[in-house]
Amino acid sequence: MSQGVVTVAYIGATILFILSLGGLSRPEASRRGNLFGIFGMTLALAATIIGVVSANYFILFGAVIVGGTIGLILAKKVSMTQMPELVAILHSLVGLAAVLVGFANFLVHDTSIVGIDRTIHDVETCLGIFIGALTFSGSVVAFLKLSAKISGKPLLLPARHWFNAALLVGAIWFGARFIGQSAVGDGTAPLLGLTVLALIFGVHMVMAIGGADMPVVVSMLNSYSGWTAAATGFMLNNDLLIVVGALVGSSGAILSYIMCRAMNRKFIAVIAGGFGTSSGTAGSGPVGEAGDIVAVDGAEAAELLQNAREVVIIPGYGMAVAQAQHVVHEITRKLREKKINVRFAIHPVAGRMPGHMNVLLAEAHVPYDIVFELEEINAEFPRVDVSVVIGANDIVNPAAQEVPDSPIAGMPVLECWKGKTTIVLKRSMATGYAGVENPLFYKENTRMLFGDARDSLDIVLKNLD
Repeated sequence: MSQGVVTVAYIGATILFILSLGGLSRPEASRRGNLFGIFGMTLALAATIIGVVSANYFILFGAVIVGGTIGLILAKKVSMTQMPELVAILHSLVGLAAVLVGFANFLVHDTSIVGIDRTIHDVETCLGIFIGALTFSGSVVAFLKLSAKISGKPLLLPARHWFNAALLVGAIWFGARFIGQSAVGDGTAPLLGLTVLALIFGVHMVMAIGGADMPVVVSMLNSYSGWTAAATGFMLNNDLLIVVGALVGSSGAILSYIMCRAMNRKFIAVIAGGFGTSSGTAGSGPVGEAGDIVAVDGAEAAELLQNAREVVIIPGYGMAVAQAQHVVHEITRKLREKKINVRFAIHPVAGRMPGHMNVLLAEAHVPYDIVFELEEINAEFPRVDVSVVIGANDIVNPAAQEVPDSPIAGMPVLECWKGKTTIVLKRSMATGYAGVENPLFYKENTRMLFGDARDSLDIVLKNLD
């Protein structure tokens, strides 16, 4: 295959990737966006294998078969509740690949590259390894937090910001040493030092980020993996990898900004860490007593729904854990058959990763036209008869508006308490992932339906005439 054909194929793949991102920006077009991405990656791989690779085909196809098999098994085995941690661990693989490519790029030591070209080459190697190592270790820690293998509570070391600054300065020093020594055929020691500091940087950065900020962390790591891929493209002199990496990196950065805005947080504040502990409170304001709670059973909840005209369902991570999205769809169908207007309210940071709830509802075939974002539906709550909160906590917490010293003060939330009645499905009175107490549970118009969300909703479904 000629270089011209490869270039055309790469341009076609780039267009497909752009169309993929455009499709993934809207739920109704997400399936088409996925298909564009699949076709684009297939075209890119085919063009690279046929037109760029010239040796070691046995190793190449062996790696493709092994990697493809692992991916297929994971796609079939991993449940929807495990998607956030799967995304995190996949980001780590991108980072690890960049580190390995960087070291391979260094070990080849092409003597034909001299002068300013050698300096640029070495800078690309340093950046690729630094960003890749940071992405790898940070993604592994995010995976461990999201899968509850380690605590979601932030690790706040004394003088942690100075520690981060020292790591960055040390990485720059090792990078400068590497660039100076690489030209004479050395540089292994400073490159290893750079790698170790980047790994420590990634671990400490994500360890310092609390549970409430994990959706932002996932999108942030997505951005890092994109820039890592772009750096790998520079090292390999592959234009498509540079463009695709830049697309993923920039889209991930934009998504991180959107997530931060949805939480009334600044990106730098998220990176600095500290928000979202496992033992926090709503602040100094009063919350409530156990006697203030009004509990209902499934039959009573069903009666409230049947007597309503306007219903809003607010899904959270508890719905994902209970795998209750399908019974939620059945309840929605029955209520709509009774001419009850049912809508879904999605908070940008509901779940453990961006779009988590949208994916679950799409899996259950909930119509896209009844799913609304926070800014589209918040003003409607005063006219809502019944709001059903399924395993959500922080995104419906009035403390964001009512308690000035709350950790989530100022965060935009779904104002379901302004409606006539709110039914909250929870296993217990435990705090949410951010560890913040929720005054919603003690309000006069709130009804608590305790138990596994799927079991509780099955009872509600059976009691709908």
